[in-house]
Amino acid sequence: MGLGNMSGSHLPFNALCAFEASARHLSFTRAGLELCVTQSAVSHQVKTLEEMLNVKLFRRLPRGLALTDEGLALMPVLTETFGRIRATLDQFADGHFQEAVTVGAVGTFATRWLLPRVQAFRKANPNVDLRIYTNNNRVDIAGEGLDFAIRFGDGSWHGTRAVELMSAPQSPLCAPDIASRLKRPENLRNEILLRSYRTEEWERWFAEVGVACPKVRGPVFDSSIGIAEAAVQGAGVALLPVAMFAAELKKRRLVRPFRNEITLGSYWLTSLHSKRETSAMKMFQGWLLAQLSGRQLKLKQGRNQ
Repeated sequence: MGLGNMSGSHLPFNALCAFEASARHLSFTRAGLELCVTQSAVSHQVKTLEEMLNVKLFRRLPRGLALTDEGLALMPVLTETFGRIRATLDQFADGHFQEAVTVGAVGTFATRWLLPRVQAFRKANPNVDLRIYTNNNRVDIAGEGLDFAIRFGDGSWHGTRAVELMSAPQSPLCAPDIASRLKRPENLRNEILLRSYRTEEWERWFAEVGVACPKVRGPVFDSSIGIAEAAVQGAGVALLPVAMFAAELKKRRLVRPFRNEITLGSYWLTSLHSKRETSAMKMFQGWLLAQLSGRQLKLKQGRNQ
């Protein structure tokens, strides 16, 4: 008899569990310890399954077990199925279903905007398990198993839907002692200009102020966080998204010597077109947009006062 001939109500669940554990350990004894039953009980369950399928799943060896071809075919199916069952059961806590949403975010946005608000999200959505991974704006949504990726750019990524979160104008920021000698944009030609992997940024800023761009020879960083910290330490002048470093500006760890700014992109919430939106994804996106809508309103009110 094959599994295809068994109705759902007659699936030998205990026998399948016994086989799966035995296949992982290649031992009835160790499988019994995991399942809290005797070695003979596991062996009996596996034998029952073999009789139902009319195949041998193991070769019994003097020291342990070896899977047959039939056992090798059955094992990955059960491992995946039981893994999904365990993962789903893990989402139940205190009598509520915890649905996960996994977000990959560019490091600057994650550490400067999102992480300080995680507790607010949890309070508003107690049944959503928010998982955050940071990156340097290079991300593979499908390969990394993400529901969302928060990226910096122009919103054009193949195969994805993109919702603009906020623009991120950039301006030179530096330590106060450096700022004290920067009277005009031309003075930057005598300073070390810290760089990101986006090589055109400084060229764009100097073009905005109508000054020839000097040869940029400063250190290269893969994140704005690293550039900002180097600027705080007095290593040079950084071109940074001002909104992400409001705390440093308020404490005067960084100073903005010029009002001129450029906009090279925005922060976007992206997801795959092929991804079915879960309720947790909808809750996260709704919360995120509501938070940013409130921020934009405050900025607008501030400019009008």
